[in-house]
Amino acid sequence: MLSAKCLLCQTPGGTILWQNEHLRVIDAGDALYPGFTRVIWTAHVVEMTDLSAAEQTELLRVVLLVEQVQRAELKPDKVNLAAFGNVVPHLHWHVIPRWQDDPHFPQPVWAALPHADLKAKAVQEARRARVQQQLNAYHQALVVQLDSR
Repeated sequence: MLSAKCLLCQTPGGTILWQNEHLRVIDAGDALYPGFTRVIWTAHVVEMTDLSAAEQTELLRVVLLVEQVQRAELKPDKVNLAAFGNVVPHLHWHVIPRWQDDPHFPQPVWAALPHADLKAKAVQEARRARVQQQLNAYHQALVVQLDSR
């Protein structure tokens, strides 16, 4: 069931990379964090425990597969997995590639953006540009892996 008041029921939530009858994988299009991916459960549920055991397994397998492909293709220093739903109470997972030179590291990407000097900003921008160039290969590898699971 979908909710008329829910953003993730009414919109894809980003660029759809892959979907099946239960969930979709989207590129969040985050300018600071290229490769930021969300795995969104299609039906309007709020918590993991709203799903059956089989549905929980399916969702977590996809989340972990996204992490695996991010690590292989984008080679981040760390991958953050998060499922909050405080702002958008619809079950979805954030899969966020992180680098030690990213603007928030080691803090969460939702923290206040700290001040960075010009050298740090240049390093961050160069890395973002490199990752941006890898996004098509990442998206293609993700679709191949999701289709073959």
